[in-house]
Amino acid sequence: MKFPHKHSLKEIAEIIGCDYIGDPEFEVLGMNEIHVVTPGDIVFVDHPKYYEKALNSAATVVLINKVVECPEGKALLVSDDPFKDFNKLTKYFKPFERLSSIVSDSAEIGEGTLIQPNAVIGNNVKIGKNCLIHSNVNIGDNCILGDNVIIHSGTVLGGDAFYYKKRPEGFDKLLSSGRVVVKDNVEIGTNNSIDRGVTGDTTIGEGSKLDNLIQVGHDTVIGKNCLIASQVGIAGCVVIEDEVTIWGQVGIRSDVKIARGTVLMAQCGVSKDTEPNTTYWGTPFGEVRTKLKEYAAIKKLPEIVKNFK
Repeated sequence: MKFPHKHSLKEIAEIIGCDYIGDPEFEVLGMNEIHVVTPGDIVFVDHPKYYEKALNSAATVVLINKVVECPEGKALLVSDDPFKDFNKLTKYFKPFERLSSIVSDSAEIGEGTLIQPNAVIGNNVKIGKNCLIHSNVNIGDNCILGDNVIIHSGTVLGGDAFYYKKRPEGFDKLLSSGRVVVKDNVEIGTNNSIDRGVTGDTTIGEGSKLDNLIQVGHDTVIGKNCLIASQVGIAGCVVIEDEVTIWGQVGIRSDVKIARGTVLMAQCGVSKDTEPNTTYWGTPFGEVRTKLKEYAAIKKLPEIVKNFK
């Protein structure tokens, strides 16, 4: 998330009430999670395991819970609780905005687009030309849809990220300020849930088609001309490259890359990156011919055991 205008390090420290290390006038342009940070951004870190990664990231301001040596050309915001202070910044720069009508007055809707009754279009939404938004679709604030997009009933674009920190008193939610971006010629079936990015974008690439009952987690990027069948669950921060086919009930863990041309057969449990133009099957998943040979060998085990008696 980029701020409406640049701020100084001192100004940001005053907003969240923390100390800082660096030039008080150090330029701050936005805030983002570590996988999407750019120079001028704030990134937060609250565990020593990830200090080095955060300090060496593209972010030039690190919101951290310990005084450490500040890398050259960067600044620190020193906080007792970076998670809570990151949320304070989200509330300050992207506060919740109540809808005053079922289709927000600030929404931009392109020529030839049809919005069916009971669809909710949030604040600052942009929808392109010749789209069809069916009844009971909910498009959250700041989402962007290209041209010729079809969204079927019951689908939600822009729900909050499933992102929590466990504390002794319960789970603390990381607030979401990102968007969902749907490119041209995408069709999304009924009762899909596509979460917005925490600070960045969840993206559905041009020409991709999604069946019913699919979950797409925050900050996931789906490429062009992908085909995704029903009951697929995709965690946050997944990268799915172009021309990927995912069949029913596949589960994909966070932070993996599904390479171009991959085919995931039904009920795959995907726990690591895939190779391009390769078909996978099983849980744990593997290349389909190898997995079929393994299952054929397992079928022979009773006879093998019998012969050893």
